[in-house]
Amino acid sequence: MTARTEEPTVHALPEGPAREKDEALVAKLGRGDEDALRALHHRYAALVFTVAARFVDPATAEEVVQDVFITLWKKHETFDPARGSFRSWIVQVARRRALNELRRKQGRRQHDDAPLAQLADDSVEPDEAQWLAHRRAVIRAAVEALPPAQRQALSLAYFDELTHEQIASVLRTPLGTTKTRIRLALKRLGPVLLVALAVTVVVLFARRREERAARNAEALRMVTSSDVVPRRLDPAPGTPPEAHGNYRARPESRVVVLTTSHLPVLASPEAYVAWSHGDGGWHRLGLVVVESDGRSLLVADRPDEGSEQLMVTREPTAQGESPRGPAVLTWTAPPLRR
Repeated sequence: MTARTEEPTVHALPEGPAREKDEALVAKLGRGDEDALRALHHRYAALVFTVAARFVDPATAEEVVQDVFITLWKKHETFDPARGSFRSWIVQVARRRALNELRRKQGRRQHDDAPLAQLADDSVEPDEAQWLAHRRAVIRAAVEALPPAQRQALSLAYFDELTHEQIASVLRTPLGTTKTRIRLALKRLGPVLLVALAVTVVVLFARRREERAARNAEALRMVTSSDVVPRRLDPAPGTPPEAHGNYRARPESRVVVLTTSHLPVLASPEAYVAWSHGDGGWHRLGLVVVESDGRSLLVADRPDEGSEQLMVTREPTAQGESPRGPAVLTWTAPPLRR
C-alpha cells in the first residue's frame, strides 16, 4: 500500500497507570494527539486484524489495519459515542473495509454478507497470537531484504535480543560501527514500516523488554535456588579442557539458564549457539555470548519436550535453526535403568 504524507509520527510513550477511556482518546485525536492514536492502536490493532482476516488473506488484512487507523486519524469525528461503543464502531469500519477489499479482489460488486450475522460485535475477540505472528513475519521479510551487514546486526538485536555491546562482541566490530549499522537498517526499513507497523514494532519491543525482565527475575531465582541440580556440559574434543557449562531447568519454570566458562573468543562471523535435543528434534536455545571475563549467561525459553542432549556448537554464522558446526560443549542424558 502506498504511504500517505498525512500520516502522523507516533512516539513510544507509555499510556500511564490509569487506562484512559476510548472516547477520551478519540477526543484527543481532534487535537492532533498522536499518543492517543498509539494507545488506541495498542488496544485494537489485533481486533481489527482478526475481523479483516475472516474475509481476506493476512497481507490484505494488514492493509485493512493500516487503512482503519489512518481513517481513524483523519475522520475520528465520524465516531459518535451516543450511537454505541468505540469497539463496535471500529469493528464495523474494519468489516466494511475488508468486504470492500474482498469485492474488489473478486471483481464483484455484490457479495453475500451472511457471514456478518455470525460475527456479532461482542463475540469478536482479538487473536493477538495470530496478529503478532503475522507482524513478525512482515518484519522478518523486511529485515531479510537489508544489506547483509545491516541485516545481521538488526537480526541479532531484534530476533536474538542481544544488546549493542553483545552484538559488537559477536560480530567483532567496534561498538560505534554496530550502532551505525542498526541505525541505518532502521532508516532503510522506514518506508516499509508504515504507521501501523511502526506502532506495532514499538509494542513488540516494549513487550519484549517486559518479558525479558520477568525471565531474568525467574532465572535469578533458579540460579540461586538450592533444589536445582545443574547439568554439566563437558568440553568436546578440541575444546580447552577447563571449558565447561552448567544448564539449569525446573519443570514449573518457563525458562532455562545456561552458563559457560573458559570458552575461547571467536572471530566474526562465527558464533557459539546452544541447542537442546528432545523428541521434536533440535531446538535452538540461543546465542552464547562470551564476555570479557570469559564467561557467558544465556536465559532461554524452556523447550516443550525434555532435553535428552544439550550442546554448544561453533557455527559459521549467528543464524541457523539446526546445528551445523562442531560441538564444543556437550551433555547427554544417562541411559534409563531397567
